[in-house]
Amino acid sequence: VSGCSSNRIQFTVDLLPTDITGLTTYDPHKGFEIIKGPIFSNFIVADEINRSPPKTQSAMIEAMQEEQVTIGKETFKLPNPFFVMATQNPLEQEGVYTLPEAQIDRFIFKLVFSYPKVEDEAKVMVENATFTKFEDMKINAVVSDKKILKMQKMTHQIYLDEKIKKYILDIVGKTRVKDFKYGEYLEMGSSPRASINLFISAKAEALIRGRNYVLPRDVDRVAYEVLRHRLILSYRAQAEGIDSIKIIDEILKIVSAP
Repeated sequence: VSGCSSNRIQFTVDLLPTDITGLTTYDPHKGFEIIKGPIFSNFIVADEINRSPPKTQSAMIEAMQEEQVTIGKETFKLPNPFFVMATQNPLEQEGVYTLPEAQIDRFIFKLVFSYPKVEDEAKVMVENATFTKFEDMKINAVVSDKKILKMQKMTHQIYLDEKIKKYILDIVGKTRVKDFKYGEYLEMGSSPRASINLFISAKAEALIRGRNYVLPRDVDRVAYEVLRHRLILSYRAQAEGIDSIKIIDEILKIVSAP
């Protein structure tokens, strides 16, 4: 659909960092050569990312932050645009690892999916890939890498007022203090990446809705996806059933929008 290259990486307990980034090999006839890994693609799907130990997961950090990969002594730029999507099953406790905080922070959004609606599940039941080959679904590209880069450039040009900048900073700042309801359940608040991602995500939300300026409600719409994985909760919060959604709800209630 994106008109870009894509790769799927199945994370397993025995997956090595070099299986993702690539490695240096020696050929008796050619000498040393670089073999690039599946990370060299526009869209990466990291399936069940928490099935690999932190050492392997950390192989993604340089790619997600600097959009480059170091193999041996050489550094290689990744294709542009570059985008990582990861899935994880939060229900299982055995055979999975907690994602490093540094890696979690590099994901712009965290989306949570529940069971589909009945009408959607009925459609999936009939039109699933078990009975139909993916190639026969006749899915066509609706954009291209050049169009995506153009849209990214347009997003940066969306106007965001100083008052809304302050609103974003007030929301993020509130996660770092404990002077509000549920504040005592926070072990640590959001990093500066939360401010950066709220800033750019609100612009993208405005663009999607056909505006060249950001409204406070654009910030509110993206706040849950941007903040939910950046709030580190205490053990007490887990014991008492307090999740990040309740905390974000409370913050958006008490922080005044312009």
